Amino acid sequence: MGNDPLVNWTALAQARAELGANFGRILGYFREDGVKSVSQVEAAMRAQNAAALVIPAHTLKGEASQFGADTLAELAETIETIARDCVEQQETPTEALEHVVRLRPLFEATMTLLERDANPPVPRRPVGGFGRRPVTG
Repeated sequence: MGNDPLVNWTALAQARAELGANFGRILGYFREDGVKSVSQVEAAMRAQNAAALVIPAHTLKGEASQFGADTLAELAETIETIARDCVEQQETPTEALEHVVRLRPLFEATMTLLERDANPPVPRRPVGGFGRRPVTG
């Protein structure tokens, strides 16, 4: 987990320290908002609407950065930049397609890592003890 390219673990640790007991709840909000932003980006791409790409990509970029999801933030920034350029030049955002296609899988992979870190698996104790037979193998 330490040097995964999807997550800047130092930035995530800083966010965890700053958010304290609220970290898990706010990470949940990030998932909810992120799902909405990704869906909005995909819908805007299907509609070839550059202007509609800007806000959800910008939102995702900012929220991802707060949790150290640097790769996701960079991809969202790329989409946002392409969309802004297309709005200025009054073009369709076809150049953004290859990036939009990568967005949902990257978001899901990133969330898996962030949520795994936030909720590490608890080791199970061996069955046994009062009123139970020990497990033999």
